[in-house]
Amino acid sequence: MYKDTLFTLTNEMDFEREALLRFEKLMSQHDLYSKFVHSLFGTSFSPTSWREIPCVPVSFFKDHNLYRAEASPQAVFTSSGTTGSITSKHPVEKLSWYHEVSKTCFERIYGNLQEWNFLCLLPSYLEREGSSLIEMCRYFIELSGKGGFFLTDHNALLEQLRISRANGQKTMLIGVSFALLDLAESFPDKELFKDVVVMETGGMKGRRKEITRMELHDRLKTAFGIDQIASEYGMTELMSQAYAPTNAMFIPPSWMRLYTRHPSDPLSVQKDGSVGLLNILDLANTSSLPFIAVDDIGKVYDSGQFEIFGRYDRSDIRGCNLMVI
Repeated sequence: MYKDTLFTLTNEMDFEREALLRFEKLMSQHDLYSKFVHSLFGTSFSPTSWREIPCVPVSFFKDHNLYRAEASPQAVFTSSGTTGSITSKHPVEKLSWYHEVSKTCFERIYGNLQEWNFLCLLPSYLEREGSSLIEMCRYFIELSGKGGFFLTDHNALLEQLRISRANGQKTMLIGVSFALLDLAESFPDKELFKDVVVMETGGMKGRRKEITRMELHDRLKTAFGIDQIASEYGMTELMSQAYAPTNAMFIPPSWMRLYTRHPSDPLSVQKDGSVGLLNILDLANTSSLPFIAVDDIGKVYDSGQFEIFGRYDRSDIRGCNLMVI
């Protein structure tokens, strides 16, 4: 299933049909997934709704090769991790598919990507290889023809903001949390941020003490003199991204669904509105596994939108869009 089908999903019935078809295909073609399902539910198990589809622990991306495509992968995305730790690996058959998915996720929320100037403050991601976030931002900059990456040069970044403001360009500052706080504490001219969308991608990367997202946003709003901080939710194991443009509520693309499970019962399915650990179905994961149980604590609403509260304290420290509660 590629974009001719994926991007046309518009309602619950469409998503459920495609998710169940994907489940059946995986059961017949993906030995690891079929063994996982059979070991838990028996050989006769057959889900009747997308919420019943078993999700594999996100650690499978560390412990197993989940790639299932005919051609060799064009890229392998890897997660961040401490020295000597085992990182997740997500082989991608075609980078063009990741680009198209990311572009569509972005434009459903923010409109034509080519109208934006992307200023990316992502030092920890730039300092390693295999970051899906860097690849996404690189492609956005290439497509729009505006923007660039900034390691720790705040003066160069602020100068670009001055130029963008003078030219009336729509500008988005995408930054990892600790780097945005570093910028905030350099006492920048608040006037420069008046019309800028500041988007945090989460993660202190061991550079700072972990804080809640609410505290992070409050400190950034005060420093930059703006009313809202946007957020991006993505990870190595997912091809898609969700965005929270004006508040803490993330909006997933139409081909992604989430629900929560109880921390003490990995097979549970909680009602919408319950706080728990997130299970994510990302149908854009076409060459790996699309059904993933992650270690992030959240709440999913009837609308499909969701909040993130932190990371379950038994999981590894990772670089995605979370801070402890």
